[in-house]
Amino acid sequence: MTDGPDYLEARIDKFILRVARDRAYTAEGVWSREDGDGTARLGVSDFLQQSSGDVTFATVRPAGTRLAPGDPFVSYETIKIVTELASPVAGTIVQVNPELALAPERINQDPYGAGWLARVAVDPATPGGPPLLDPPAYFELMVRRAEEEVGGR
Repeated sequence: MTDGPDYLEARIDKFILRVARDRAYTAEGVWSREDGDGTARLGVSDFLQQSSGDVTFATVRPAGTRLAPGDPFVSYETIKIVTELASPVAGTIVQVNPELALAPERINQDPYGAGWLARVAVDPATPGGPPLLDPPAYFELMVRRAEEEVGGR
């Protein structure tokens, strides 16, 4: 990825929230960005990786896996949690980020760039799941969540 995305940013206590403006988001923090060739690149938001902790292991479903919106496509483990994340799009995984096998910390280091998870050939004929949030809507949601987490201490 050549030029980095433009960000919406805020600082709330320990969180520095960055939401890339060039993609859409699920409320859970999975992002989807169209690559312009019928594929979408999927990853996790900066806020999700910050709140989850350091990624120690990530397993993305293999290339060739068919996904419907809401199907789990990645399982990852951090020092805090083990979780599966749902695909925001329908289609077939065509590529898994090869760096994740040896360097899962890329998800923490560069969630909007080198830490992407998978590329999916989007199936436009399959109905979508819940609508994705645009960057300002996801940013507002993350600010509220960060404020709740900071206030809940």
